[in-house]
Amino acid sequence: MGAYMRSLKAFQVNAVTSRDQVLENGQKVTFTGAVTLLVSRPDRFRAEVTSDRQQREYLYNGKSFTLWAQRVNYYATVPAPPTLAQLGTELHDKYDIEVPLADLFQWGSEGNTAAAGITAATDIGPSEVAGVSCEHFALRQDGVDWQVWIQQGDFALPRKLILTTTTDDARPEYSSVLTWNLAPSFNDAAFTFNPPPGAQKITFAQASGSTER
Repeated sequence: MGAYMRSLKAFQVNAVTSRDQVLENGQKVTFTGAVTLLVSRPDRFRAEVTSDRQQREYLYNGKSFTLWAQRVNYYATVPAPPTLAQLGTELHDKYDIEVPLADLFQWGSEGNTAAAGITAATDIGPSEVAGVSCEHFALRQDGVDWQVWIQQGDFALPRKLILTTTTDDARPEYSSVLTWNLAPSFNDAAFTFNPPPGAQKITFAQASGSTER
């Protein structure tokens, strides 16, 4: 799957997501959302995120990264590294920002050490996600159990993900169901942010422990 994902030069993916949050009283509540991601490797992406709690747009053009919060009409722009893989790491380390569906840019790539932490893996068997024939896998790592459904055949695409946090007694989960378009139509304008009327520019807060470079 990782090798196939790295072979894709451009794609669009729509994800229906679900994320649990544990309240102070220990009760688990679930928030749903949707992500639309357009990618042109190695240095373009656009993501639109809508959920019960927020609405965000992420744009990256190989030189700068912009995050726009539509509901409050605030945005911030910072210089960006030259590749998507570097972008995800830098945003996380410097600003504690998580790129939507960031794993799609990391799986199987050089320097991605996530697989080294796997302590168990099981092939659960054939399954079906939204009418697509898949193979269902269950894996364990320190602090998280995760499941992935990978499309069978020549197009080894992840079709469904479930991550379960095992360090919390409530065992909150994150899930996403993915629909793919491997021949999207777009131009460079899709990755360029043009502030709408009334938009206010702000500055990202530095993540704890980070230093400005």
